[in-house]
Amino acid sequence: MSLVNPLEYIKKAKKENKAIPAFNIHNLVMLQAITETAADLKSPVIIQTSQGTIKHMGLQFIVNNVKTASEVYGIPITLHLDHCTDYNTVIKCIRAGYTSVMVDGSMLSYNKNVAFTREVVKVAKAVDVAVEGEIGKISGTEDKITINEEQANLTDPQEAKKFADDTNLDLLAVAIGTAHGQYKGEPKLDFKRLEEIAKIVDVPLVLHGGSGIPKKSTLKAIKKGMSKINISTDLKMALTGAIKDYITEHPDSNDPRKYFGKARDVLKGVIKEKIKLCGSDGLLDDMEV
Repeated sequence: MSLVNPLEYIKKAKKENKAIPAFNIHNLVMLQAITETAADLKSPVIIQTSQGTIKHMGLQFIVNNVKTASEVYGIPITLHLDHCTDYNTVIKCIRAGYTSVMVDGSMLSYNKNVAFTREVVKVAKAVDVAVEGEIGKISGTEDKITINEEQANLTDPQEAKKFADDTNLDLLAVAIGTAHGQYKGEPKLDFKRLEEIAKIVDVPLVLHGGSGIPKKSTLKAIKKGMSKINISTDLKMALTGAIKDYITEHPDSNDPRKYFGKARDVLKGVIKEKIKLCGSDGLLDDMEV
């Protein structure tokens, strides 16, 4: 298998009131857990890396290992660049083999956000790479980009439509009350706003800050128009918790294969739950792979 543009799967999921899960990885243990579970459940999957993860793991190392995972497990995988604020990094990732990129110009003025996104769209679409953009600001911290609650603002439906039309992007991330990182209380999502956006914006919508949201809220968000669900913090917490528990139970252990093996098993349980919540399990059975 090769790495794929995710639009075919996302559009199918959208028609069926389902979503495609997008998991952020930080090491090979996470990649293995995600792809093994997705293969078992016959689910398309999106592997995401931030600019920080690229710096940590190395660009070509990431691309080669995700390609290998797709071949080993026999499923189509999208490799997606998450929250990128730098044009040169976007181009490097496209050249290296990424099949989807997110242009994050949400900190810019509307016109500058449009110009930045359009520049990437021009390059990406020429080589069949999907482009995700963002309008509105989601609170929290993602890869050293911090938006506090005062700075965060929910997406205006009319502005979302104008932004999608002005940029010709493929996917649109919108702010409806989610946040990056851990929630201090139960998030209150603006489903009416989401419904209004989904009615007038033609491209699939993306939910950022998908970790820690109650199941019923995630299902409602998918039903009302979210077609890609980003998950990062839940995986980081599961990985870290599993390693801590193993070391506590085996204080003399110094074998990374054992504590990472335990972490991988715990991760697979979380990933299975997220895939089933999105409803993407079995989606590959209905499509030519």
